Parts: sequence; C-alpha cells; structure tokens
Amino acid sequence: EIEGLTRAGHRALVLGDGRAAVGCFRKALLLSGGAGSPRLRRVCAFNLGAAYVESGKPKKGLEFLLQSQPSEGESRERLGDLYFNIGAAHEGFQDFPKALEYFGKAVGDDGVAQAGSRAGTRVQMGCCYLGMREPARAAHCFLDAARTYAAAASPEAAAVALSRASGSMLQSRRFKAAEITGVLAECRSFCESIPDPSLRGKLYNDIGLGYSQLRIFSLAAENFEQALTLCGGEPDRRREAALLQNLGAAHNALGSFGTALGWHRRAAALHSTLGNRREQGQCFGNLAYACSQLRNHEAAAENYLHALQAFRDSGDVQGQWQACEGLGAACFHLGDPQKAIGHYKEAL
Repeated sequence: EIEGLTRAGHRALVLGDGRAAVGCFRKALLLSGGAGSPRLRRVCAFNLGAAYVESGKPKKGLEFLLQSQPSEGESRERLGDLYFNIGAAHEGFQDFPKALEYFGKAVGDDGVAQAGSRAGTRVQMGCCYLGMREPARAAHCFLDAARTYAAAASPEAAAVALSRASGSMLQSRRFKAAEITGVLAECRSFCESIPDPSLRGKLYNDIGLGYSQLRIFSLAAENFEQALTLCGGEPDRRREAALLQNLGAAHNALGSFGTALGWHRRAAALHSTLGNRREQGQCFGNLAYACSQLRNHEAAAENYLHALQAFRDSGDVQGQWQACEGLGAACFHLGDPQKAIGHYKEAL
C-alpha cells in the first residue's frame, strides 16, 4: 500500500498536482509508522518534505526533510537528494546563505544526479546569489550549469541557463560587452535546436532585450522579429504586443523611423485591445517621436496628445511629463509658440 501511494504521489508531482502528491505521501508516512522500518519511514518523510517544498510550503517541507536524515552508522546513500531539497527549502523562505551551504553539499555529493543534476543545483545556486544581489556570482553559476547541460546534450536547459547568465552579467556590470555578446550568440545557437516554439520565442525575446541593453539594436531587432514569428494564439497576445513595442523602439534607435511607424501602430492597437493603457501611451510616445524625426510635426503632436491622455488614465506622471515636453516641441515646429510654452509649463 505504501509503494502504491508513493507511486501515485510521484505521478501527481509530474502532473503538477502538488496537493494530491502531499496527500499521497502523508498517508504513506502514517502507514510507515507501523511497518517497523526506520529506513522506510525516512524515505516517506523525505518524499513528503520534498513535495511540500515543491508545492510552495518550504517551512513545512523542511520539518519533514530533517526527519529523513540518516543516523550515525546508517547508509549515507542519496544524500545529494536530501541536501538539494533542504537547500530548496531554505531558498523558499529566502535564507540564501543557508540554501547555498546545502546546495554546495549537494554538488559535492556523488548522488547529486538524483537531485535534479549537478547543473540544476548550480542553477539554484545562481538564483540564491541573485537573491543576495550578487549577480556576478550568479552569472558564473548559470554559465557553469550551461556548460554541463550542453555536455549532456540538453539544448533547452543550456539555452535557458545562458539566457539567465547574460541577464546576470548585464546586471552586474563587471563583464565586458564582448563577453556578454558571446553568451548571447551561444544562447541563440542553441535556440535553433529547441522544438518548443513558446520557449524558443521567449529566448529570442530575451536575447533581443540583451542586445538592446548593449545598444546593438540591429541584432536586437533581428531577434525580436524572430520571436514575433513564433507568437501564435490568444495566450501569446501580451508577448506579441511587447515584441511589437520592442521592435518599434529598436527601429527608432536605429534611425529607421519609416519602418518603426508600422511597428508602433500595431503595438498601440494591440495594447488597446488588451487594455494596457500605460503601454499604449508608451507606443503613442514612440510613434510621435518617429513622426517628429520624419518632420511630420502635425502627426507628432496628435500622437503626443494620445500619449498624454493614456498616461493620465494610467497615472504615469513621468510619462505625462515626457508627452507634454514632446507636445511643446511639436507645437513650436508647427509655428505656435504660445501653445508650445503652455505645454512646456505643464511639463514643469
């Protein structure tokens, strides 16, 4: 009966049903008390503790994980699993130093493969360093994980780890641009062999954002367009709107204002459909800027007015200031200095 409950609990975890898994493992633990086997009880306590951690209840999980520790003289097999889950529990309630201590033990244990692989543990360590606001250390953990995943022929996991590494590298500001572009290029090379279009699209978008931060807008636009081709269906509408907005901004930065107009208009329309008033205001502002650069000051003024209203509706004070400033410039170019002064005063 205990074996059946254990199998059912593991199946529930695979299906993402944490509550059902906890229920099965709790019943198994209760039954193990009458089995007269301390080892069996420890295994059941471990399963229940790990299920609680995975279900977002780390404090409860740690209680049972500590009960599953072997006594002196007993077998020390699969300690990697235990260390990993204790580390995950501490990470869950943001005790990052303690979590790192246990993840470090898990990496050093021969049984770490049972805890989600050495690479998975390095990813968790990277997350802890991010929680401690040490992005440079996090980057090294993610890069180490990516190398291990690549060696194990797991392109999806390698690409995700490289994406997280590039983000951490940008955040830390301790890495040279050439190092970061190398990681972004490697991440993109793995994307080509990822079958899941949703994951591939997310990664292309992340790569594009990385290039944007490095001000390499041609490559940013290229990756945003690649991501856009992978958007499909209702669940991706918000991602599609963000990509259209990113593409317009990238073409503005490239000085391709004529091309940018189309992306801005599509982004504004989609944000309107989704009810994203603030983001729609940003698109109107970007569209107005492109129009002003094309010397269509009348269209610029009209779109700055749309942006101003959207920012007022969403309570974005900074956006209102920028829209008023843009309106002032547009009115000045249209030969109406009085209106221009009025908008500049409103910006102040």
